[in-house]
Amino acid sequence: MAKKGRILSGHRPSGLLHIGHYEGTLRNWRALQDDYECFFEIADWHALTTEYEETSDLPFLIEQLAIDWLASGLDPERSVLFVQSDVMEHAELHLLLSMITPVSWLERCPTYKDRLQQLGDEGSPGYGLLGYPVLQAADIIIYKANVVPVGEDQLPHLELSREIARRFNNFYGEVFPEPQALLAEFPAVPGVDGRKMSKTYDNAINLSDTPDEITQKIKTMFTDPEKLRMGDAGHPDKCAVFAYQQIYNEESRVEEIREECESGELGCVACKAEVTERLLETMEPVMQRRAELADNLDHVRAVLADGAERAQAVAAETMREVREVMHL
Repeated sequence: MAKKGRILSGHRPSGLLHIGHYEGTLRNWRALQDDYECFFEIADWHALTTEYEETSDLPFLIEQLAIDWLASGLDPERSVLFVQSDVMEHAELHLLLSMITPVSWLERCPTYKDRLQQLGDEGSPGYGLLGYPVLQAADIIIYKANVVPVGEDQLPHLELSREIARRFNNFYGEVFPEPQALLAEFPAVPGVDGRKMSKTYDNAINLSDTPDEITQKIKTMFTDPEKLRMGDAGHPDKCAVFAYQQIYNEESRVEEIREECESGELGCVACKAEVTERLLETMEPVMQRRAELADNLDHVRAVLADGAERAQAVAAETMREVREVMHL
């Protein structure tokens, strides 16, 4: 069956992946493999834009990320899985694109402005952070990806990649397609403290957690602050545990839980126990596959090596075209 197009997406190896990543991107990527030619990149150079002082954990985090991908259903027979720094052509295209990208475009990037606010008077961000969107554009267009799966919050970043590709084409001829957004709605998975699930907040349920670790984390989850005792009326839409019920339980049961919570019939301890059972039941195949892969790192490394070879072949051909049109 003919593919609808080519996709490039990826994750930074800046920490362990969690169920928010699984629900937000990995399940979607797994489904896209049927319809698109997929390139999935472990973006280790991107991780260095903020995590550059201590890199000793980077090889471990790269392997763990690859394990999570494979366990979640990314298939090296249908997709190209590779580490960014194994394909040096990314760096060459990044350099050439940086020559034609106005600094003003980069300074308006939301990620850069947010980082400036975080730093305040404490220091100045590195060039790598300022140039992050140029490297991101290089990652996408070096494979001539015409589709990028994103959430709405990432649209400004993709539009900048489109502008960079458009500017290159205006100068040198039509080499790159302008990548289009493939919008998807992702379920919001709160952390165990009720905030957004994040490696930064240390509030995540990781894909590498054991069933006992997951059970313990859910036991400590924040619930409705107004439901203090068994029998009190609950407000499920304010409760992170109910958000998990909506993701992992059957729709008919979710409505029953809402009614039982609002009436005070269902206590938080029982609610947590039920959602733990449903979550573990849903994630059991991923956890089992993950354990098998963790015991076979040679296979994981071979997948990445093969992926790098396949990605490099495509990237090298693109760079041949780029050098030709730029007379380099």
